Amino acid sequence: MGKYFGTDGIRGRANIELDPMLAFHTGQAAAHVLSSKNGHKTKILIGKDTRISSDMLEAALVAGICSMGVDVELLGVITTPAVAFMTVKHKADAGIVISASHNPFEHNGIKIFGSMGYKLNDDLEEQIEGLISNPEPLRMKTHHEIGRVIRNEGAAADEYVSFLAGTIDGDLSGLKIAVDCANGASCKTAAKLFSKVNADCEIKFDEPDGININSDCGSTHLNSLRQRVVSGGFDVGVAFDGDADRCLMVCENGEILDGDRIMAACALEMKREGRLKGDTFVATVMSNLGLHAFAKSAGMHVVCADVGDRFVLEEMLKGGFILGGEQSGHVIFLNHITTGDGQLTALQFLSLLKKSGKKASEFFNMIEQYPQVLTNVKVPNDMKKAIASEEKVAEVIREEENAFGEDGRILVRPSGTESLVRIMVEGKDEARVKNAAKKIADVINRVTEEKKKM
Repeated sequence: MGKYFGTDGIRGRANIELDPMLAFHTGQAAAHVLSSKNGHKTKILIGKDTRISSDMLEAALVAGICSMGVDVELLGVITTPAVAFMTVKHKADAGIVISASHNPFEHNGIKIFGSMGYKLNDDLEEQIEGLISNPEPLRMKTHHEIGRVIRNEGAAADEYVSFLAGTIDGDLSGLKIAVDCANGASCKTAAKLFSKVNADCEIKFDEPDGININSDCGSTHLNSLRQRVVSGGFDVGVAFDGDADRCLMVCENGEILDGDRIMAACALEMKREGRLKGDTFVATVMSNLGLHAFAKSAGMHVVCADVGDRFVLEEMLKGGFILGGEQSGHVIFLNHITTGDGQLTALQFLSLLKKSGKKASEFFNMIEQYPQVLTNVKVPNDMKKAIASEEKVAEVIREEENAFGEDGRILVRPSGTESLVRIMVEGKDEARVKNAAKKIADVINRVTEEKKKM
């Protein structure tokens, strides 16, 4: 990835790494690159989440795009997958989402979908980055060539909700569901959606104030939802993140259904119905070994991608598969939409839950999960990509891998969005797993400090 674009667009703290000037130049550069490939008047859609900085960045993006003679259609506060959906349906040239997903409110981001609803490829991102970094300003349009702004804020959400509701047969009547909107973008769609499919819902964390997005709520903070599901006698709990491109669930007994378990349940049902292409779905290298064991026992195959929904999607497109996702709750149903969609994922699983007549905990118990430890170590951005190759770090990783043999695995990788190295250790023996993770983290910390002093 380049200077600005990471694994999920441009990210940073508002007015620190990501300010209105960067947003303005990103809008200009994206408009220039995308319009240069068209023989028609270019139009870009923009959606945003509920962060206090989203309005500011939207205004800067709009100014940059319109200055290049490109029209903008504003969708207002709306989920990330809704922008991808609207981009394709309305034949726009691109869709831009202003969001930092599950991160705290002081962060924000800019991610761009192309006309087919997929995130921009590396080549286009590099072209945009080159223009952002170019000291020579782009020539702005004047007179009648300046771009216009079209507002489509309420209608877009209604159109998207109707699409989602149409992806399941029947409705969700009879299920008692607790929903957590993370004070994010799903606040604009969740109540309409669950009402449309006749679900008995209690929706909370749906009162955004600009700074409470993902704050002790949503898919990254499930304790409140777990307590609410158990004490309220709900059949299941559903939690979205700030832009609702991911979804996690809570069983009636408070256990967490992560993306692996949700995907496994949906994959098995799709296989039974003859809808799972190649009897295969795509997971990531972080997926638990228990998922692989379950898939094998059910006659399914798992293809592993690097961490990140863009890499999952790449494997899906390469193999022609229609289901893929991550533990974090990014699940892609490619027969319905081009990107991870938390509300779509919720509907698919909840529909399955109703048809099965089972309790949510029965789907949790389908997979025997191997003990897994995830440890984050702070490492400066300029060091994190190479740290695992340092001799002392590589040596301790080899030693621990040899000790596990076939009963475990180790993954050490740099974070795509933060100054961190992530360590994942998994195996049958929990004590050994914890010890290995600590040893590797300690060595990375020591090597990092040594290199800082050099």
